[in-house]
Amino acid sequence: MKTRSLVSALALAAVTALALAGCSTPSAEADGTLRVVASTNVYGDIAETIGGESVHVTSLMSDPAQDPHSFEASAQNQLAVKKADVVIENGGGYDDFMQTLVKGAQSESATVLNVVDLSGKKPVDGELNEHVWYDIPTIRTLTDALTAALAKADPSKKAEFEKNAEAFEARLSALEAAEAKLKASYAGEGVAITEPVPLYLLDAIGLQNKTPEKFSAAIEEENDVSPVVLKDTLALFSGHQVRLLVYNEQTTGAQTERVLAAAKHAGIPVVPVTETLPDGLHYAGWMQGVLDEIGKALAR
Repeated sequence: MKTRSLVSALALAAVTALALAGCSTPSAEADGTLRVVASTNVYGDIAETIGGESVHVTSLMSDPAQDPHSFEASAQNQLAVKKADVVIENGGGYDDFMQTLVKGAQSESATVLNVVDLSGKKPVDGELNEHVWYDIPTIRTLTDALTAALAKADPSKKAEFEKNAEAFEARLSALEAAEAKLKASYAGEGVAITEPVPLYLLDAIGLQNKTPEKFSAAIEEENDVSPVVLKDTLALFSGHQVRLLVYNEQTTGAQTERVLAAAKHAGIPVVPVTETLPDGLHYAGWMQGVLDEIGKALAR
């Protein structure tokens, strides 16, 4: 698990000044639109889907080309959180900057939703896979909590929020059905990863992660992989021990590039994934696209 406490000293100084200067700022738009701040555009998109035109959403991380590990919050981010009615953070050490922003905002009215806490996921052998947006049941739980939070902030729009949530949960059910279909055909097949990002999705399909734990842990922590571990990882492809490689294309380096090259050289299909929502997609369509690509790779 990677901890990302990346707010700079300069930003913190500016944040403090803004927090003091903005104490009288109202928490809702002048037209009654609710303000939602999400740490990433994954959760921001879900908030827009459920809130519709009744919410204004600010997603702090939204650039698919950006390495989420290096994100630094700004004074503008602090001001957005201060004005928010609902804040969505991933938690689990993924976006620790959000806790700093929430604490600095000193808001007594905003509802803060921590998705890892909502998921009920616990560390395994001391390690927590914090990439819970790849876990459909967690997103269903978030949907319920977010719908309730929005209805609490604006009871007059409760029926609208619940209707939107119902439609979204139908899409989640379709995703779970797609997972079940793949599991029925491919459960037990071996798969390799570069980072734990997609593991919840792969587990739901019943695929077995064959990657040496020390490899994916080192890559996630941005540490060098030992020659022995790298050799064992590359052998997964030369020995055709896996059916596909699921590759986090948002954070790459020399050693992950070697793994990618080894997979391609061995004719092992590669399925790219990201940590933020790609441009032009919504959450359900994004996840369905990943499942479709996995299905095509397994069918080869």
